[in-house]
Amino acid sequence: MQREPIGSYEFWFVVGSQFLYGEETLAEVARHAKLMADGLNKSDKLPCKVVYKTTAKTPLEIENCIKEANYDDSCAGIITWMHTFSPSKMWINALNLLQKPYCHLHTQFNRMIPDTEIDMDFMNLNQSAHGDREHAFIAARMRIGRKIIAGFWEDEEVQKELASWMRSAVGAVESRKLKVMRFGDNMRNVAVTEGDKVEVQMQLGWQVNTWGVGDLIKVLDSVTDAEVDAQMEAYRSRYEFATKDLETVRYQAREEVAMRHFLEKEGAQAFSNTFEDLQQMRQLPGLASQDLMREGYGYGGEGDWKVSAMTSLIKRMTEGMGGGTSFMEDYTYHMEKGNELSLGAHMLEICPSISTEKARVEVHELGIGGKEPPARLVFEGHPGKAILASLVDMGGRVRLIVNEIEVVKPIYRMPKLPVARVMWRPEPDLNTAAKLWMLAGGAHHATLSYDATAQMLEDWCEIMGIEFVHINKETTLSSLKQQLFLSDLAWKLR
Repeated sequence: MQREPIGSYEFWFVVGSQFLYGEETLAEVARHAKLMADGLNKSDKLPCKVVYKTTAKTPLEIENCIKEANYDDSCAGIITWMHTFSPSKMWINALNLLQKPYCHLHTQFNRMIPDTEIDMDFMNLNQSAHGDREHAFIAARMRIGRKIIAGFWEDEEVQKELASWMRSAVGAVESRKLKVMRFGDNMRNVAVTEGDKVEVQMQLGWQVNTWGVGDLIKVLDSVTDAEVDAQMEAYRSRYEFATKDLETVRYQAREEVAMRHFLEKEGAQAFSNTFEDLQQMRQLPGLASQDLMREGYGYGGEGDWKVSAMTSLIKRMTEGMGGGTSFMEDYTYHMEKGNELSLGAHMLEICPSISTEKARVEVHELGIGGKEPPARLVFEGHPGKAILASLVDMGGRVRLIVNEIEVVKPIYRMPKLPVARVMWRPEPDLNTAAKLWMLAGGAHHATLSYDATAQMLEDWCEIMGIEFVHINKETTLSSLKQQLFLSDLAWKLR
């Protein structure tokens, strides 16, 4: 997939002050702000560059800066900080115009109070402790969603929190230009994969449209042998071939080339399909879909465009982190008392980014769909902390449900199960987590990510203005029932 790396985005550091303090103090404010931006960039903990933009001293300065940020495609958000005291009424018009993600960094330039040197000059310069409180009030008064980070700017915890929010902000920017390509409709009579595409485009910016499978078949027929050969070489460089049926693998290569051509032509970053609508295609795209996911595309089975879009966005948010993100489906349970586990898989389409071992290309019967046995990648997800995220349409609003999980090495070899598989223990435990997930309306499809955190996705929801439900070791049935009841009331009032 051809798109700019996440590091091509930048975040504007806008520092607040006023003319009251004199030119010497304002020059020192600007110098400190530049040193902080340089220090943050040199820390190597942030995925994007911090650009010191201005020390704003008047309403017009602030407004012009915000207008410029809104129309600069490289700017993914603003970070504000009040080094001195910036009267917050100066910010009202600008904040009314703000269309980019907004972080309020509550910090100060110096770590320590200089005991023997502190005087009124120092106090007039270093006023974040109350300058930021004045600034925070106006955002609260205006009901503006923003991320508040508090702590010393050089501390690792602060920088990690800022880095995570940056990824959420990039996800918000990418969300508003995301295109999802549906090859055919969703699986017949399935409810959770449906949804209001107009409402989702209004809320999240996603453009979700459908192309006929027949259109894809025309592109498939036009793929050249040379293109197939090149794709086969790419497979050989990435995966272990555990089959001699190369013609079947070549057909998957042909499907991948055709789908990539289609996706690139339309500028789509995610796609869905279903085994109920293959027409003259000989195989359901298995290996082809898996390899496209490895490249960064989102995928959704059975026409599930919502999980496809979320997988694409989470891959984008976590770009460069290395743990892996994939489309996932809860399949079956291991209900041994005290060792309850969920086995996740799909017919074919799990992303190899979640494995630390080389995936194997195999060919097996699918058992459904009535087509040729397709080639697919077989592997295990690696152990580690992860999350499952499911976006569902609640009618008039969308809800993102996130469950924290611990992926474990599968306790069985399962030699007759020829698909990629992941085994996990959800928090707080399987039985409780299942009840909580179903109570919230979570889908049987989800995005599994070792890199995204619940906080990262909660921040993304805050920016997008959508509902967030978090299931972790502290969540109880009664607490979630109360949260969902209050949430329904709140959203009805919006």
